[in-house]
Amino acid sequence: MWLPRNWSGRFLGTGNGGLDGCIKYEDLAYATSNGFASVGTNNGHNGTSGVAFYNNPDILEDFAYRSLHTSVLVGKKLVQEFYHCKPYKSYYIGCSLGGRQGLRSAEKYPDDFDGIVAGSPALDFNNLISWRASFYPITGAVDSPNFITAPTWAGLIHSEILNQCDGIDGVMDGIIEDPTLCHFRPEVLQCTNTTTADCLSANQVEQIRKIFAPFVGDDGGLIYPGMQPGSEGMAINRLYAGKPYENSDDWFKYVVYSNPSWNAANFSLTDACAAEELNPFDIRTWPSDLSPFADRKGKIIAYHGQQDNQITSFITTRFYKHLSRGMSAPPEVLDQFFRFFRISGMFHCNSGPGGWVIGQGGGVQSAGVPFNGRQSVLAALVEWVEEGKAPEMILGTKFVNDTVGLGALLQRGHCR
Repeated sequence: MWLPRNWSGRFLGTGNGGLDGCIKYEDLAYATSNGFASVGTNNGHNGTSGVAFYNNPDILEDFAYRSLHTSVLVGKKLVQEFYHCKPYKSYYIGCSLGGRQGLRSAEKYPDDFDGIVAGSPALDFNNLISWRASFYPITGAVDSPNFITAPTWAGLIHSEILNQCDGIDGVMDGIIEDPTLCHFRPEVLQCTNTTTADCLSANQVEQIRKIFAPFVGDDGGLIYPGMQPGSEGMAINRLYAGKPYENSDDWFKYVVYSNPSWNAANFSLTDACAAEELNPFDIRTWPSDLSPFADRKGKIIAYHGQQDNQITSFITTRFYKHLSRGMSAPPEVLDQFFRFFRISGMFHCNSGPGGWVIGQGGGVQSAGVPFNGRQSVLAALVEWVEEGKAPEMILGTKFVNDTVGLGALLQRGHCR
């Protein structure tokens, strides 16, 4: 719990990431420097792996929802004890797992927060775990005969994706503004009788098709949306790296099967079904109705980087439509309490070639931009909750070499 000397009367909860139990101290610092009394937790365990979940349902329940909620209840009591009054308004900020935590809180505990910033949310969590696990059987190990190397992904393939899709928005700037419009055709890179260098085998072309295709069941039903083109330059570090995705590997070993010997190379749809069926403590996070939160005038700002290399940005687009249908609320109605911003040129939660600094957290995520509703997503949320000023656009900034002292390279308005 961090308590600022110059308290604004506001309270803020922070989230976590991955499977970890690491407090986001940078978010606590960001919040307290702007007058919020702030709280963070280790989410029920220490470390970044899932080993702590092994045969330990208490820790798993903390991770799924309880740790955040408990910290909010205790944190608000501490605020009242310290400042001798209750918080005026309560907010939340988190990205990735933290984005999921925020939306789960809106669903399960609608009174905890008045406003929530949910970035790149790990929605439909069980199927996200399976989607990530699905890449290793597709790519094979690094020593597989048709493994696509990192330089090939970052060079040959990424260049061709930009060649096909960068200009769709009318500007050739190395950024795909809307990847939903990019229908990449990898077959143009396939080797022929006359082209044998800087090209791909038929097997490698098929790998790319599978990677960008939706993850579906035996009946063709959608399990999880496909990866958006444009993210491959960073996805090579984990999803396409020729090894099991660590978080998925741990989840199946220590949660789904309680079997540390489970082999990620043999992942199949049977495993995906087992993960979804287990759904421990309803961790899935796929609400179709947030009316209790909306009815008490709660506000949510969701954002997702359009070059996210760990969670496909298509899942948040899908969730927005899912929520709209579930609440029988067309966009003009849903936008009265839930607004979704697509951040072009942003990787997972931060960094990237576009205007990715939007005040979404502490450290580099807010350095160099003022705390106002135009350039800070948290400040925009405060203005919406307290003044009724709903955000239409968030101005993102990209600094030269991501260094504030070198000045801004570009700015871009990200619309809902």
